[in-house]
Amino acid sequence: MNINNYKKYNFQNLKSGKQTYCQISGKKNLIDVIDLGNQPLADTLIEKKDLNKKVRKYPLKLLRSPTLGYAQLSYVVPGKKVYHPNYPYRPGITKEILMHYNDQVKENIKNLNLQDGNLVVDVGSNDGSLLSYYKKFKMNVVGIEPTNIANIANNNGIFTIKKFFDYSCSNQIVKKYGKAKLITSTNVFAHMSTLHDVMLGVVNLLDKNSYFIIENHYIKDILEYNQYDSIYHEHIRNYSLKSLIYLFNQYSLRVIDAIVVDRYNGSIKVTATNNPHKRVNKRVKSLLKKEEASGIYESKIWNNFKTNIIKSKESLRKILIDLKKEKKRVVGNSCPARCSTLLNYCNIGVELINYIAEQPTSLKLNKYLPGVNLPIIKNDILFKEQPDYVLILAWHLHKPIIKLLKSRGLKSKFIVPLPQPIII
Repeated sequence: MNINNYKKYNFQNLKSGKQTYCQISGKKNLIDVIDLGNQPLADTLIEKKDLNKKVRKYPLKLLRSPTLGYAQLSYVVPGKKVYHPNYPYRPGITKEILMHYNDQVKENIKNLNLQDGNLVVDVGSNDGSLLSYYKKFKMNVVGIEPTNIANIANNNGIFTIKKFFDYSCSNQIVKKYGKAKLITSTNVFAHMSTLHDVMLGVVNLLDKNSYFIIENHYIKDILEYNQYDSIYHEHIRNYSLKSLIYLFNQYSLRVIDAIVVDRYNGSIKVTATNNPHKRVNKRVKSLLKKEEASGIYESKIWNNFKTNIIKSKESLRKILIDLKKEKKRVVGNSCPARCSTLLNYCNIGVELINYIAEQPTSLKLNKYLPGVNLPIIKNDILFKEQPDYVLILAWHLHKPIIKLLKSRGLKSKFIVPLPQPIII
C-alpha cells in the first residue's frame, strides 16, 4: 500500500477546537442546524468528592452538509479527553445489544462466506462482546480499544490492543497476525477525529477480497425520530449513506451493501470491499432513493428537526414541573451517554428527578452525571421505593425495559421523553 496515494485527504484529520469545513469533503459549505449549548463530556462522570468542582464544558452545536446530507459537530474535543482510561461504557451488560451482535455475526459470516481461521479485527472493540461471537465461530480475532475496558476483554480471552487505531496500529497487527478478512467498527466509526489516519489503517489492514463493515446512528432516522440526544461530543459525525459512499470511494473502497438495523432506533450498517468485482446489492440504490426522498439534502427537514427539539424540551419540562407541583416522586432509569445531552439541554437535575437507576453491572454506579449532578444508583432501589414515575432515559429501548421492570414488580408509571414525551 502506498499511503502517498491518499495524502490529499489528510484534511480529514481534524484538529481539536472549532471546525470550519466538512470533514469528509473538505468543503466550507456547512450550515448551522441547532446549538445545544455548552455541555460536559457525557462519559466523564463525577466522583462524589468532586461535586463542588467546576465541570469543563464544550460547545455542542450541530452543522450539516447540504451536498452529502450528513451532520457533524462544530467543535472537536481531543480524543484522549473523550476516551479517557476510565471510560465507563460497556455493551456487554445490555441484553438487547448482545442479541443484536449475535444476529449480525451470523448474518455476516453467511453473507461474506467467512471461514474458520479468518482474521476479524474490531476497531473500538470495547469489552470484546462483538468479537466473542466471531470467536465462537472459530475466527481469529483482534480488538482495538484505547481505554481500560480493553483489560476486561483481555481477561475474557479476547486479545485486545490498548491504543487508538491508525496506520501504525494496523502495521502492528499485520506483522503479528497477517491481513484481515473482515474489519468491523460498530457504533465507533463516527467517533474518531483522525478520520484519515483511521481510513489509512483500514485500507492497509484489509487482505485482498476483504470487507469493512461499519454500523452507526443513521442521520435520516435521527431526524425523523427527533433523536437529538444522540448528539454528544463522542459523535463527531452522523452519516448518511451518500456521505459514506463518498468517503469510501476516496480510499478505493466500494459500498456493496447498506441496510438500516433496529439498534438505537435506526442505525445504518454499510459493507464496503476492496474487491472491484463484487456485485452491489440492490439495497444500496434503494436506500439512496429513500434518503433523497426524505429531504435530507434540503433545509425543511432540518428546520423541522430544530422545531421538534425545542418542542420536546418544553413539553418534557412541563410534565416534570407539573408532577413536582403535585408532589409526585420522579426518578430516571438507565444511564446511556445520550441521556447526558437530554438532561443537560433540558436542564433536568435533582430538583426534578431524584436519581438515575442503573444496572448492577454498570461501571457508572455510585458516580454522578456531569452538569446536572444526578446520582447513579443500582436499580434495585426502584422496587423498594416504587416511585410514582420513572423517566426512561434509554428511551429507544423503552418497550423491553418497561416490560422487564414490570415483570420484576415495579408499579410506577413511565415517561418516554422522545420523539415527543408521553406517559405510559
